[in-house]
This record gives sequence, structure tokens and C-alpha cells, in this order.
Amino acid sequence: MKYLRSQILLLISALTLLSCNYSQSVQAKPSPVAPVKNLSILPPQPSASDLAVPLTYKIETYNSQVMGGSRTYGISLPLGYEKNSNQRYPVIFLLHGGHGNPKDWWLEQKGNALMTLQKLYATGKLPPSIVITPDGNDKRGSSPYWDPQYIDGPHGNVSTAIGSELVKLIQRRYRTLPNPDFWAIGGLSSGGWGAINVGLHNVNNFSILFSHSGYFKDQSGPQNSPIIHIRNIPPQAQQRLRIYLDTGTSDIEEMEEAKQFTQVLNQLKINNMFREFPGGHTWNYWRQHLADSLTFVGEQFRIAQTAHTAER
Repeated sequence: MKYLRSQILLLISALTLLSCNYSQSVQAKPSPVAPVKNLSILPPQPSASDLAVPLTYKIETYNSQVMGGSRTYGISLPLGYEKNSNQRYPVIFLLHGGHGNPKDWWLEQKGNALMTLQKLYATGKLPPSIVITPDGNDKRGSSPYWDPQYIDGPHGNVSTAIGSELVKLIQRRYRTLPNPDFWAIGGLSSGGWGAINVGLHNVNNFSILFSHSGYFKDQSGPQNSPIIHIRNIPPQAQQRLRIYLDTGTSDIEEMEEAKQFTQVLNQLKINNMFREFPGGHTWNYWRQHLADSLTFVGEQFRIAQTAHTAER
């Protein structure tokens, strides 16, 4: 009887120990989601071997429920993206201007963005980033007779398509840093206005906005005129914004609007930089000064990393 009792007690002890071990193994099971501590860590400067490989871009297609059909975007993945499988990256959207398309920023005779990115990565002025060039055209398509409407309007909900739907798609398809402090959106001409407009309507997705030769009042009304609409942004969101503007001295109207918008930004105490450069409304100007806006973006990424690291 004592033997039987001892065997039962031994069995109970074994089951108790097994239960404890199982409980511990469940608690210790790693989560498939990347640890929070990695979500604000920028990628390091590329190695010499990474820099020896030329950057490339490609055009991708997706189905847009917002626009009701097939849409495209251009993408350049950062140096070392494939081999650094645990690294997440900041994201930059570049919007094209009138009668443009997602290839414009990449073409050598137009934006030549690959060369600019390669130089900024090499000098450490911009952390390796996922760079996206959305299709900004509405349902009317591209035409020399009108500019893209970066709004939610009668010709399509372009603002939502770019500022929300495409953001979610990029987050699903690529390893992105999720915090909006590591997401920037900018553009040229009507794309410069569009970037500010889309960004202000999607402050939960973008914190850094930049514009080359853009305007800030739109005929569709105050809801799409950043110089007016920015006052409707909640103060807490306003203080997260960092805005860069530049305009060529030959662009008289754009220069005046940029100065007026800068005054509003200063009144609201929104972090901003406005620069004037010689030149006009040309690809030569935009190609030359993309490095200036992206250097600003890189500085903001690093400031955000420092701030998020200090909070932990």
C-alpha cells in the first residue's frame, strides 16, 4: 500500500513539474512581431560592399479599392535590404507634378533620384530608406492640360488612395518602421502642394512633409489649401510636423505663397524650414535640390530616433 501511495505521489509530482514546464515554455515562446525596441532604430550607414551595388527601381501594380481599379507605384529598396532581413526602414513618398507619372523622379533626364539617394546614403546624410513614387493622377489620367488633383474629389479620392490605402499596402509588403515620425512625403510643383495636402489629411501616417516649387492654395477650397487647412489640425499633431519648403527665385507666385505659408507655420510654432535658390520651374531645379529636402528628411529621422530612444 505504501508502495502504491508513493508511486501515486511520484506521478502527481511529475505531472505538476510537466505542467510548470509547459507553462514556462508558452510564456517564453517568441512573438512573430518584431520587438518594440527595434521599431525606432534606423538602419546603419551602408557598408562599402553595399555602396558598390547601384540602386535600382521598379514599377509595381496593385488593385486600389479607393480608386476602383489597377494603380501603380515606383519603388527603390534601400541598400542591403535583402540581406538585412530583421531591419526595418523609414519610408519616403515622392509625388510627381503635372502630366507626370511614377517614373518621373527616377528618370535620369528628370528627377534622377537614384543618383541623389546613392550620394546621400554614402555620406550618411540620409539613412537607407524605402522610397515610393505613387501615381498621383486621378480618374481623368495624365494630361498637359490639367494638374493632378491630390484631393478627395469628383475625379477620385486620390488623397485617401495615397495617404492611407497605399501606406497600408507598403506596410504590408515591406519592412517599414511603423511610427509616422519615420514617414515623409514630398513632391514638386503640384506634387509639392499635393504632398503637403495629403500629409495634412493623414497626420497619423506622416510627420515630415516637403515641397519643391509648390503652392498652398487650391481652387477646390480651404479643405485642400494647406495655408488654411493647417489651422484645423489638432495642436498635438501640429507639433509633430516638420515641414521643408524651397522655391526658385524665378517662380514669383510660388515664392509668394511659400513665404505666406511659412508665416502661418511660424505663427503656429510648427517646425519648418524655407529656402530660396536661384532657378525656376524646371527639372534642372528639382533634380538639383532634391538633395536639400532629403537631407532635411534625414536629419528629422535621426532626431526622431534620438527622441524615441530617450523615451524608453
